[in-house]
Amino acid sequence: MIINQENLANIYTALSTIFNAAFQQGPEPWYQRVAMTVPSTGASMDYKFLLDFPGMREWIGDRVIKSLAGKKWIVENKDWEATIEVLRNHVEDDQIGLYNPIVAALAFEARFHPNKLFLDLINAGAAGDCYDGKKFFATNHPMRRGTDGSNLDAGASTAWYLIDTSRPVKPLIFQSRKPVQLVTMDRETDQNVFMRKSYLYGVDARYAGAYGMWQLAYKSTQALTAPYYAAARAAMMALTNAEGRPLEVTPNLMVVPPSLEGTARTLLNAEIIIGDPTAGGSQTNVWRGTADLLVVQGLT
Repeated sequence: MIINQENLANIYTALSTIFNAAFQQGPEPWYQRVAMTVPSTGASMDYKFLLDFPGMREWIGDRVIKSLAGKKWIVENKDWEATIEVLRNHVEDDQIGLYNPIVAALAFEARFHPNKLFLDLINAGAAGDCYDGKKFFATNHPMRRGTDGSNLDAGASTAWYLIDTSRPVKPLIFQSRKPVQLVTMDRETDQNVFMRKSYLYGVDARYAGAYGMWQLAYKSTQALTAPYYAAARAAMMALTNAEGRPLEVTPNLMVVPPSLEGTARTLLNAEIIIGDPTAGGSQTNVWRGTADLLVVQGLT
């Protein structure tokens, strides 16, 4: 192939087509089920407007205005990238097809990278700071004067989680500043071409992940059994707002690592729970269909 800017532009167009097609393939990234996407127009965003659940009241007299003064929860955007090089010799020898699988893999990585971001957030939830100054998963979240709320049941077993995904807001925040795009350095005057005989193709994006409404997520390291599942649901449903009114949280998604998949499927899908005959025997599974199941590799 003759090396000129027109042919290089055609290569970029072809690789972009492969990238965009691969980016749209496959299942939806699981983070979209647990995180709300918030467009960002600057270097950071302040989420103090999300720190309270809005509530309706009878309008008697003046409106009751909830002040946001003194509240702050700032999330800063981060830059992300991945880059590959295409050797000039391969272009000259019409071997650009060698890079099609690599570009497709690059698109796959870019599409599902936020999963890794939120995996880290969930795993670190008992140590990561929340907007109220507590850890995201904690037993002492302030709800109203003299009352704490809990979204953590600490035990000695493998962690599992319950989440309410039924609301416009979610327990986690995906802050999107600039979507993923394919970029290139493919001019003959670029330093990489002069020094390394290679053209650079990469993806870059700007976004961030953060903790949002702790009330909508619950972590348990108790054994995944019907009694502890019932206790976790009850704890989430007992949460109230600053006026003491129920938040009406309804957990509808269970998140588990692969090691708990079988146990979780039995708890959520089986009609009968097989039990010890000496302790009452088998029973109808009253928890069947109460939540969907999401199995996430990498949960610790």
